[in-house]
Amino acid sequence: MGTITMNTPNTLKRVLMGPGPSDVDPRVLEALSRPTIGHLDPAFLEVLNEVRELLQYTFQTGNEMTFAVSGTGSAGMETCVVNLIEPGDSMLVCINGVFGKRMTDVAERCGADTSTVEIDWGKAFEPGQIADALKKKPAKVVGIVHAETSTGVCQPLEEISKIVHDSGALLLVDAVTSLGGMNVDVDGLKIDACYSGTQKCLSCPPGLAPVTFNDAALNVIENRKTKVRSWYLDVSMIRKYWGSERLYHHTAPINMNYALLEALKMVREEGLEQRWARHLANHKTLKAGLSAVGIEYVPEAGFELPMLNAVSIPAGVDDAAVRKQLLDEFNIEIGGGLGAFKGKAWRIGLMGSASTLSNVMLFLAALEKCLADQGVKFERGASIAAATEQAGAK
Repeated sequence: MGTITMNTPNTLKRVLMGPGPSDVDPRVLEALSRPTIGHLDPAFLEVLNEVRELLQYTFQTGNEMTFAVSGTGSAGMETCVVNLIEPGDSMLVCINGVFGKRMTDVAERCGADTSTVEIDWGKAFEPGQIADALKKKPAKVVGIVHAETSTGVCQPLEEISKIVHDSGALLLVDAVTSLGGMNVDVDGLKIDACYSGTQKCLSCPPGLAPVTFNDAALNVIENRKTKVRSWYLDVSMIRKYWGSERLYHHTAPINMNYALLEALKMVREEGLEQRWARHLANHKTLKAGLSAVGIEYVPEAGFELPMLNAVSIPAGVDDAAVRKQLLDEFNIEIGGGLGAFKGKAWRIGLMGSASTLSNVMLFLAALEKCLADQGVKFERGASIAAATEQAGAK
């Protein structure tokens, strides 16, 4: 019999600059390795209390119903939709990328009478587009993505929130990519339900989905006429475990909560505004470097995300070959385009612990090598020079 060899990640260290997961700080990895205890152990219940408190800080909310769903960001999406929507309820979903489409799919599976407002990928919604859609067909819930990971578009929410609430609907926001990397002001924006994931700007391994529901959303859940279609994600039962009753619902992922708690402590230690500023500064430095070698951003100007840089692939450049070379030669992971942008865009993450000046400079140097190897004409060293100038700007 031949020998079977397996490539294991035991000693493999990547620089994670894709759309997620992001680099995880050693403090968080250490927390993940702590001894497992029971999910009803008083010591672990205290961990959950701390997780809730720090999630409230990060979401900028006083919502008591703030917790971490046992599952990835998509589980957070399903939790919000399946609890707020009953069969036949009207839901409007705003689509300008992959994750708006995914929210639509989830809503339809919950039995929603779903309508959509869809715009070109790479663009942000204008408030009037949402208003027009709600005039045509009122909705119980309006779902929108704050940071569209597939296109790198940041969606302003202030005016849209007012329009949604003036129509009598609840506002549901996908903050999977934005939480911890830019301002997600749940209470200030009057967001009724919001979900995120641990693996992006929180720099924790994938496996938990922070969610928060305000009183208006909880009132809808409490007054449902039908059971929530998912037993596992039923907030009416989960809240009894996260709340003072501590009633058993499912076995919580103990060690993942240790890791999330440590990651959230790091968020608080850095401070929200300082963390947002770091992400924005590194984004500007990367943008200056890419522009110097002729690489432009996909989103319309002024709507670029600071933590997820979606850029157009230069004409004639082999998308997959560049990403493979970055991985093989430099241990750098970036993401390719999704959906309509497949083969047309790169998605470069600067999330959480991966959002550093050193990563920006390393990536630019590596990318210049890859582009040169494909015969692309540009001024060698131009990206580094432009990035250095931007990083030094006051």
